[in-house]
Amino acid sequence: MLKKTIASLLLICLALSGFAQDKSLLWKISGNGLTKPSYLFGTIHLICPTDFSLSDSTKNAMAQTGQVYLEIDMDDPALMTTMQKSMMNTSGKPLKDLLSADDYKLLDDYYTANLHMGLSQLSMMKPFALMSLQYMALLNCQPQSYEMTFTQMAGTQKKEVLGLETIDDQMSIFDKMPAEKMAQQLVDMVKKKDEATNEFRQLITLYKAQDLEGLRKLMDASQFSEFEGFEEVLLDQRNIKWIPVIEKAAKEKPTFFAVGAGHLAGEKGVIRLLRQKGYTVQPVK
Repeated sequence: MLKKTIASLLLICLALSGFAQDKSLLWKISGNGLTKPSYLFGTIHLICPTDFSLSDSTKNAMAQTGQVYLEIDMDDPALMTTMQKSMMNTSGKPLKDLLSADDYKLLDDYYTANLHMGLSQLSMMKPFALMSLQYMALLNCQPQSYEMTFTQMAGTQKKEVLGLETIDDQMSIFDKMPAEKMAQQLVDMVKKKDEATNEFRQLITLYKAQDLEGLRKLMDASQFSEFEGFEEVLLDQRNIKWIPVIEKAAKEKPTFFAVGAGHLAGEKGVIRLLRQKGYTVQPVK
């Protein structure tokens, strides 16, 4: 009896340690009353076409499901209008008032050289929107989008695309972050361009290696993260809110879920939260 108990405990320990070791972007959700499995995929929002790839397993998972859930509804006709409106700084301090004259000029020169647009054209955008432009400059390519690819695949397969949250929900998160801090991050990324570039390359390398735990650790330790101190709001709280939506959708029909890879790992990651609800969540190699 004692031997059986020890063996059982060993298997449990191996299973728990195996979670951190499993490296996959695609996960199968089953059990807990689901008649057919759903799938969970971790995306990266900015990646060059040369680094972009979709495995046959991911394509098959999409084909086996009846609907697609992304973080937001990407085929909503009002999406672009709402997003553009949310990116404009209509009530806060202008960027010029958030930075010193020298830092403002540094940023203006950088944008003019790398984005071919000066701050006179961009200064009405919120700092988080400008941050996205700077990451595109670090990529040095026209990025490809997993979310848009899945939206196009869903259209071809006549599947509905839905969102785990609204665009207003998502944009409101950035409004909770201090504009002064985010503006300074823009400057720091320019002053430490080489370090920022290397860190972003590490992020892409970890993503291509399908190392979710490594990705989360790098994001938490990033010296350029404009979300420092707001990880709870940006990731964990949203993960918790998504779980009931994921459960309801998966019970209605097999569903393909695709969210940022940073949402999957960790104690309050989507994978762990689903397992705590009684679902079997397995990596698809």
